[in-house]
Amino acid sequence: MNSAQNILQTVFGYPSFRSPQDEIIQTVVEGGDALVLMPTGGGKSLCYQIPALLRSGCAIVVSPLIALMKDQVDALRELGVKASYLNSSLDVSTTNQVEQALVAGELDLLYIAPERLNQERTMSLLQHSPIALFAIDEAHCVSQWGHDFRADYLQLSILHEYFPDVPRIALTATADERTRAEIIHRLDLGEASQFIAGFDRPNIRYRIALKHNARQQLLRFLKDEHPEDAGIIYCLSRKKTEETAHWLQQQGFKALPYHAGLNSETRADNQSRFLREEGVIVVATIAFGMGIDKPDVRFVAHLDLPKTVESYYQETGRGGRDGEPTDAWMIYGLQDVIKLRQMMEGSEGSEEHKRAEQHRLNAMLGLCEITSCRRQVLLNYFGDDLPEPCGNCDNCLEPVDTWDGTEAAQMALSAVYRTGQRFGVKHVVDVLLGAETDKITQYGHDQLPTYGIGKSLDNNQWSSVFRQLVARGYLCVDMERFGAMRLEEKCRPLLRGEEPIELRRDIKKKEAKRLTKNYLPEDMDVALWEVLRECRRELADEQGIPPYIIFHDRTLQEMCVTVPQTMEQFGQLGGVGERKLDKYGPAFLQVINEYLA
Repeated sequence: MNSAQNILQTVFGYPSFRSPQDEIIQTVVEGGDALVLMPTGGGKSLCYQIPALLRSGCAIVVSPLIALMKDQVDALRELGVKASYLNSSLDVSTTNQVEQALVAGELDLLYIAPERLNQERTMSLLQHSPIALFAIDEAHCVSQWGHDFRADYLQLSILHEYFPDVPRIALTATADERTRAEIIHRLDLGEASQFIAGFDRPNIRYRIALKHNARQQLLRFLKDEHPEDAGIIYCLSRKKTEETAHWLQQQGFKALPYHAGLNSETRADNQSRFLREEGVIVVATIAFGMGIDKPDVRFVAHLDLPKTVESYYQETGRGGRDGEPTDAWMIYGLQDVIKLRQMMEGSEGSEEHKRAEQHRLNAMLGLCEITSCRRQVLLNYFGDDLPEPCGNCDNCLEPVDTWDGTEAAQMALSAVYRTGQRFGVKHVVDVLLGAETDKITQYGHDQLPTYGIGKSLDNNQWSSVFRQLVARGYLCVDMERFGAMRLEEKCRPLLRGEEPIELRRDIKKKEAKRLTKNYLPEDMDVALWEVLRECRRELADEQGIPPYIIFHDRTLQEMCVTVPQTMEQFGQLGGVGERKLDKYGPAFLQVINEYLA
């Protein structure tokens, strides 16, 4: 491990490992297999990059992200690592050069998409090449229960068959117990050491609110808190991503759409702008973001409810990879629930699959409706424990006001039952409020005992009651009956008065209190910070790479606080290895010394 420590310092520029990086690296260096669960930004890539430099041969990195391979390879080459990739973006001549370098043992790491790895030609190439290890990145893609499922991942068990003596390391940031078991089974990792580093991302502030005017809520959030920041906004439909991006452009933001329906050139260009320019917002479906290494994404917003807690955790985790304060902001409503359940009912999956998806959606709803610490609930879902409330979610910072909703819930459930469990929320609320509509008269619902008994609450309050009853599993939405409300078995004790229920009091929030603080240290020279950022941008533009590949924001912040004036002092900065010291030290020192002068 002395060699690993030396590589960490001289190549990557970091003084020490985070636990359990050192254990993982030692396991793989010694030829063992490993399954690694580590939160986004936790340093997963070092767990296979350092063994790649210590073991004889080339590390093969299986990655589903063709669009990002170039940036990953560029970042390694900046460190002096001999890295390359094989994918469909290369011409025949370049492909041949890379293959020859692999066979000749001239590469440290080679990134390959699973589709290419499964080709006979590629397997033959690997059998004639010195292989150090196989790293299977984004390993949750193997799970058919997951939202990022990739069929080609199912074939990766052949690696153990063809190369029984080559160690394999599977890595992911998102996997509950069921998904972990599936990864182990499908990749034949039964003998692998398991490393679960915890799921907490303490720098992310989780905030969930009800939709009432989605665009205005989003605009206020962006203008008040992130007017010039890079961020990602997730929507359920392709159409909504394009409409939202266009609308944000009209409001003066650098916003770009991203979804699978755009042509590949547009998608690649929009992703490239997001990585290379500052302050760009991508409005996307879930087709965007996996494996994105951009460290300074300051917010991730959801304009629609994600299908699962896994989706939510992974998508929000694409913010704040640099460890600085980041917002995970979401708004949702009952229509989101109905739309998602409709999509599930219409899917071609088995009944077992549909039931599992329904369970996962219910867990997501539970996270939204909870009145206690959101982070505790989120971590508990993944089997992780947080003993105390986090103090960094909306429920901790602004405790939720609750009320005894037992009587109202009984009225709501009774009205659903007496109208025959055949109608949607709007009609049942009309019955409770004693509305005089043609539909109520037509069905004789003005003669029911529940007609008009709910006038103590208004329309919005009743909508809130029904949403919470659906979210907590007392009611379900029957999509085969066009959104009809139906009683669940769980509601019996509540209806009989055998159990109470506390509901959250939904109020239209006043101007949202700014929650994200300036992430720059108070003792930092902001003027020097801007000069250093400009230097970094110019160097990045010259080389056609994203600015963060040169240095992360944290390294620039450290320059502002410590103000190095010699190469020796510059080399002590975090993230400055020997290669970057030689390549960039003189330029940044010149900027610092000119600024001081």
